[in-house]
Amino acid sequence: MPAIDILGGNCVRLTQGDFASATIYGNNPVEVAKEFEKQGAQCLHVVDLDGARLGFPVNMEIILAVAQSVAIPLQVGGGIRSYGHASTYLENGVKKIILSTVAIESPKLLECLLKNFGSTRIAVSIDSKDGKVATRGWLRKTTKTVSDSIDVLKRVGVTSVIVTDISKDGLLKGPNFGLAEQFISAGFETIASGGVSSLWDIEEFQKRGACGVIIGKAIYEGKVNLCSAIKRAEYKNNLAKRIIPCLDVKNGRVVKGAHFRNVRPAGDPVYLGKRYSESGADELVFLDIAATLDGRKIFCEMVSKIAKEISIPFTVGGGVSTLEDIKTLLASGADKVSIGSSAVTDARVVKRAAEYFGSQCIVVSVDAKKQKQGWKVYIKGGSEDTGINAIEFCACMEQCGAGELLVNSLDRDGTKKGFDLELLRAITKRVHIPVIASSGAGKAEDFLDVFQNTPVDAALGASIFHFCEISIRELKIFLLSKNIPMRL
Repeated sequence: MPAIDILGGNCVRLTQGDFASATIYGNNPVEVAKEFEKQGAQCLHVVDLDGARLGFPVNMEIILAVAQSVAIPLQVGGGIRSYGHASTYLENGVKKIILSTVAIESPKLLECLLKNFGSTRIAVSIDSKDGKVATRGWLRKTTKTVSDSIDVLKRVGVTSVIVTDISKDGLLKGPNFGLAEQFISAGFETIASGGVSSLWDIEEFQKRGACGVIIGKAIYEGKVNLCSAIKRAEYKNNLAKRIIPCLDVKNGRVVKGAHFRNVRPAGDPVYLGKRYSESGADELVFLDIAATLDGRKIFCEMVSKIAKEISIPFTVGGGVSTLEDIKTLLASGADKVSIGSSAVTDARVVKRAAEYFGSQCIVVSVDAKKQKQGWKVYIKGGSEDTGINAIEFCACMEQCGAGELLVNSLDRDGTKKGFDLELLRAITKRVHIPVIASSGAGKAEDFLDVFQNTPVDAALGASIFHFCEISIRELKIFLLSKNIPMRL
């Protein structure tokens, strides 16, 4: 994550938190943010340094302008020490706020914000100086140790932390890996900061389990190329297999059935989405399974509610047929959009969508059922046989620009008999884009089977997670024990 630290309206970098050492790298934070987005940044780390020093947001107007100017999420810190300032950011385009002083000095306020906005939208920054936690823009060293802060954060329900060794910050001499590891081993989603100066540093943090790395001076001074860093990190990430829970939604509730029939209720989509985000899911899929049959558009209000509660990539599908539908869903908080029946009836929809929005956010959902002549594609929630060969259709979707395929086996859906390995092997032999295996997961061994015996990139589960038959973390630990690469 590139860092944008704002002091006096300018983009600056400090050395070891010393305001007198500020070096200006740009006088227009909005343009700097746009450039980072153009280079492929997936998130921006923005800090109001004036606010951190004075105790209230000073550059809020500039930061909100940044949020409105880029499509990637922002995590914002600096001077957020009241409920009003926190809610202003969170209700005006900022994905996540960063609290530091509040976490140490006002834990009750931290608890209130966590309760009202959810742990996925609140991160706590722990800044260490000589073994003690520093607050108020790093100007005040407290008596609290890192271990003290870990105990407090666990008690109030914090799940996401940003960890900085102030003595390393801005020196370009390497980070403090051990400091970050204390939080990683304690189970926090940990973003590392301070002293990152090379691609090796990034890879080392990845190896140790950090979920993100903040880079400042190394980018501004050309020590690290942002595009190269992102590609290198993505390459390492792509080696890991993904576990994806799926929310099949009908009439506002998550449901699950067998062979796309006889559905039964499985819970509230907002609650489940939040639970999966906090329990280690790599991504989340939301499918409005009745939208196409009902001849209506997806419920965007619910998509927005879920998006506000999660911090993982979010794919949304159901009734998507136009570029305007995709634009609306992306604006509602989706990261990727799944196209199903419309991709079959008019392949140009996928081609136009990939050209307009980029292949990375276009997923084609394929419902396949085996017949004597091979697998055929079904549409309208699995109710209509198109007669189209599913393997050739997948190849066509790759040519049209789809970035990923979500493969549903109508024969295995809801059966808990394991994934359709034969179908998945046939498709992965024909295409070169990522394939998500769906339908049939009933136990941990089914995920092991699909990862060991097919080259799929991800596996999707529904009822196995909805009804707490196994937790995502337990599943990942099991798969890791069998040498399947997983992100924990």
